[in-house]
Formats: sequence, structure tokens, C-alpha cells
Amino acid sequence: MLLPSVRLSVVVPVHRVQGYLRATLESVLDAPATGLEVILVDDGSTDGSAAIAAEFAEHDARVRVLSLPEHRGAGPARNAGAARARGTYLLFLDGDDLLRPGAPEAIADRLDRGEPDVLLLGHDHVDWWGETAPADGLPSARNRLFRREFWTAHGLHFTDGPYEDVLPVHRAALLAADAGTLATLDLVCVRHRIRRGGTFATTPGRHHFAVIDAYERLRTETGGDPRIEEARARHLSAVLGDPGRIAPSDRAAFHRAAGLPGGYAAYRARQAARDRRARAAAALRRRKKTLRARVMRAAYRADLHRPLDPGLAVYGAYWNRGVACNPAAIHAKAAELVPHIRGVWVVSSRHRDRMEPGTPYVIEGSRAYWRAMATATYLINNSSFPGGFTKRPGQVYLQTHHGTPLKTMGLDQRGYPALTGGISFEKIVAHADQWDFSLSANPHTTEIWDRVYPSSYEHLNLGYPRNDIFFTASAARTAELRDRLSIAPGQTALLYAPTHRDYRKGFVPHLDLERLARELGPGHVVLARAHYFYGRSAGLDGARVIDVTGYPCVEELCLASDALITDYSSLMFDYACLDRPIISYAPDWAAYRASRGTYFDLLSGRPGDTPGAVATTEDGLLEVLRSGEWRSEHAAGLRAAFRQRFCPYDDGRAAERVVRRVFLGEATDVTRSRQ
Repeated sequence: MLLPSVRLSVVVPVHRVQGYLRATLESVLDAPATGLEVILVDDGSTDGSAAIAAEFAEHDARVRVLSLPEHRGAGPARNAGAARARGTYLLFLDGDDLLRPGAPEAIADRLDRGEPDVLLLGHDHVDWWGETAPADGLPSARNRLFRREFWTAHGLHFTDGPYEDVLPVHRAALLAADAGTLATLDLVCVRHRIRRGGTFATTPGRHHFAVIDAYERLRTETGGDPRIEEARARHLSAVLGDPGRIAPSDRAAFHRAAGLPGGYAAYRARQAARDRRARAAAALRRRKKTLRARVMRAAYRADLHRPLDPGLAVYGAYWNRGVACNPAAIHAKAAELVPHIRGVWVVSSRHRDRMEPGTPYVIEGSRAYWRAMATATYLINNSSFPGGFTKRPGQVYLQTHHGTPLKTMGLDQRGYPALTGGISFEKIVAHADQWDFSLSANPHTTEIWDRVYPSSYEHLNLGYPRNDIFFTASAARTAELRDRLSIAPGQTALLYAPTHRDYRKGFVPHLDLERLARELGPGHVVLARAHYFYGRSAGLDGARVIDVTGYPCVEELCLASDALITDYSSLMFDYACLDRPIISYAPDWAAYRASRGTYFDLLSGRPGDTPGAVATTEDGLLEVLRSGEWRSEHAAGLRAAFRQRFCPYDDGRAAERVVRRVFLGEATDVTRSRQ
């Protein structure tokens, strides 16, 4: 019988990874069925890892299990797997690694354009708290593909004992570089999950001295190739500086054995000198920053005497994170209806990479920023402009806000002093005094804004422009978005979008998303989006779980999904425009209400207060989804009442109404002027 062609063999040593292996295998096996094999090498497992490996092999023909008679270590296990592989390429993953969504397709596409002997892959790591960071750049087998014939022809193999991949990884890279067959795929394809303890890397001891022997053997086998020396020094210095590997009492001995430049005392002195230089440099940067700020403010005061530019509008969103939300929709419509008014965005330097080519922007705090703030006639923001500015007579400030309030806002936060440290309520009122217009999507919001931001601005009850897309997007656009997000035809896409907690630092999900996806089965996929306060990634990727925290447009995620699971996020009010199921998953409702305060009881079940099915535990959420309660007649009735209360002004034309009112001075039939 002819065996199917295998392009990629993924070799995974299996030893004490029972808490991680399932997600690793699901991340790999979510790839297309053809051209892939997974070889699991049971390296004398003493936990439940072997049973998990056998379970996958039983249900997926692409998986094979090879058992070693006793625990030999990752090196021999990988060698055994490579010897049984049939693929054109080898990829060596550990049982706590993840293949990122889209990686198999990207790898296949790169190999279609030419087959190198070694293909370097982008990779990162995530710690046990969920903090993701770029990989350290040290040699590792997980972040590269090896052509199997190349691997075999050069006798490449992993060594016994610790640091088993130093020799083959470096040798392969040198050989491929010399032959001109070393290539790079600039995409994060592999994520390593750092475990808190119990692993080789997190156990200090003299066994880490083995890295010195690994490089001595590499020197011998490569004839002392000078290209090795820089990598050797970098790797040994990294091991020496890692308190999780070399104990303080062993560092001098490690330094001597490694033969690093100078004695250990000199090394310590250099380290201390580097620390002093770093502190001095930081102090100098602070002084320069202070001086620069003074210069910018002086220039700004001079620019305030320049005439206003009637053709300039400045836009900002989410504290300078880029083009988004209501300001983005207004900017797009203004380009269509008032093209003579040019728009420029304010963006922070750390978010400038989010700006599309051709979109005008200024960096917050720059000379160009202060000139624009001093001379623009129109100011549009959903939060606030940075640095403080003096609003001039003739300038028009539109505050669009960025949600419907469930939690207390503005002056109402005074009742929750534990969460208002650092908040100046005087500044809140002073900021509201700058507004000419305040945008609202429903009467509830208008009433709240009127009380918590007391000032003389005009309420614009015109709907939220960011929601126009929910009424104007075609079925083809929605299908294209689902395809872009790798949602398979027929899959039910659940958008999980929790908000942040004022009483907790960092993102801590209240839901085991991998379990949710696993229990619901392959017919479902979870799009996981943490609050924007937590950066562009929350480390939530897994099998049929896609971390979309960094996806630039949340409205497109809503369009691509079939239902929303959220807790207290204002996204629920916007999502109601789509008239699709909304599930309130509120495991800490009592704590949230007590710590921040809310304007109504989301879980009451009263029409207008509750948007659909409710769950307060993870098992309860699974039951809501399995039973069909989430799309029941009762849930649809609650959603209809919720939609009527919170979406009365949204109809797909909000952006046009706002542009006509603010830029052209036209009245609209939806506007109810503030009394």
C-alpha cells in the first residue's frame, strides 16, 4: 500500500507534560489533514502524558506513538522520532510548545516558493501569568525546520544530557549558511509556554554547567569556526545571569569554567558598571525629556497666536492608540462629505506601527502635535488629548466617548474611593468644560453623561458612528472577514470579550477557553479578545482558540462572530445592533458591583436590563451553550428589549449625521438638543 506523501514531520518528546500536551497537539493537528504527521516519543512518562498521546493516536491517523523503554531525555527521544519520520521536513517541538494559528499555512506557502535546508521561524514565549514576550534568541530546535535529507546526510543529531540542541542547531545553521540554503520566515509560528517550576530550565544547579561542554564539543566538530564564538559568549552569559539556572554560590565557578573574558571579579565589576551606566543614562533621558517638554510648551504658547486653520481636524482614540472607534468612522465619512477638511491623527510613539501607510498622523508630544493642537479648528476624540491643551475660541471639540455606561463614570466614581486613587474630579469637570458636543447612542447614556460630566456642551443623540458597519456590511464582507480569521465554513464563532477589573492588576481570564473549545467540539471556534488595557496579546491562543486582542477593529470581529460572550464590557450594547445572541458570563458580578458600581442589574432578567442568557460559572456557561438556551426564544425576547433600549439611534447613518452637524452645522431629525 502506498503511504500518503508527508511534507512535515513534527517530533514531540513526551515526558511529564500532562498539563500541556493536549493543547500542544490540538494546536498542531488543527492544520489541514494532509501532508502532516506527528510522532510522539513516550520518553518513560510517569504521569498521564502517555495516555493523552495514546488517545490522540487512536483518533487521528496522522499521530503515531513511539515508546522508549526508559527515560532517556529529550535528545535521544528526538533522535528516535527523527529516525522514524517520513516527512520532507522535520520540526522538533516540546510538549509545552504551541504552533500558532496560521503557522502551518504560512510555512507551506514559504516552502512552495523554494525549499531551503533550514528554515528559521519566528517564536515567542508566554509565562505562567500569561505575559507574552519575544524569544531570547538563544539556540533552540523549536524555531526552525530542517530538511530531513539534509539532517541525515550531515549526521545531525541531538546529544545526550542537558543542552542537547546546541550542537545540531548551530551546525545545521552553519552548513546551510555556507551552502546558501538558510532561509527565514518572519512570522511568529511557535510559542513556548514557560512553566513555573519542575523543569530543567527552572531548576538551579550545576547541571547547567553542561552548556559549557556542549560548546566545547561544537568547537571541536566545527573546527573552531569563529562564527560560533559570539553565539557561545552570548549563550553562556545568559545562563550565568539567570538566577533560575546558576545559583549565586556557583557563578564564580561557572565563569571560570566557561573561560569568559576576565576574572569573575572583573565580570562582576563590569556588570556593576553597566548597571551604573544604565542608571545614569536613564537619569539623563529624564532630564532631556523634561527640558524637551518645556521647549515644546513654549513653542505651543507661541503657536496659540497663529490663526486657526478651518481645514484642519485632529483625531484621537483610546489615549493615542491609533485609528479606531467613533473617531475613525467620523474621519472616514468626513473624507467623503467634507474633503476640504484634512484629518490628522494623534498617536503615541509606541503605537505608531499601527498606522496604515498614507494616514496622516503626529506623535503625541512632538512639535507637530502641539502645532496641530494650537491651530486645528476641529478636535475629535473618544477619550482625551495628551499633555493638556488650551482650547481656543473658535475651536470645536467633539467628545464621542467609547461606550454605553454600565459601570459608574465621571463624578459618580466619587462613591468608590478605593478605585479613584489619582483621579482628579476637578480635571474631569475641566475637561468636560472644553467640549462643544457630546455624542450619545441612547437616552440612558445621555442622562448619565448629563449628570457625571456637568457642563454646557450640546448632547448629540445621533448614534455611534462605529456601529454603522453593522447595518451596512454585506454578506460577502462578513464571509471575507471570517475567512481572514480562519473560521471554517459552518463553524460557530464565539467572540469572548471580557472587560478589565479595576480591582485587579493584569489580565486574569475567568474562563478556561481551551476547555470551552474542547467541550464544544470542532464545530466551534473561540475568538478571545482581552481589554485594550492589556496590550496586543493576552497569550490566549490554543486549539480552536484565537487570540484577537491585537486585531485592529473590534467591529469586524463582531461581524465575523455568531454570538458574543462577555461580562460587563460596553461591547454588549454595540453588539446588540447585530441582533445576534449575547451571553452574559458574570462569575464575579457581586465583587464588580461592589468595587465599581453599576447603573442597573445586568443579571436581573428584566427586559431591557439583561441582553440574553446568563451564566455565573464555567459549567453553567457550558450548559447554556450545549442546551441551546443562548439562542432560545426567551433569550431573543430579552435581546429585543435590550436592543430597543440601547440602540434606538443606530441605523447605519450615524457618521453622516455627526459630520453634517459638527462640520457643516446642519441640524438633524435625531438630535434632541440639551435643555
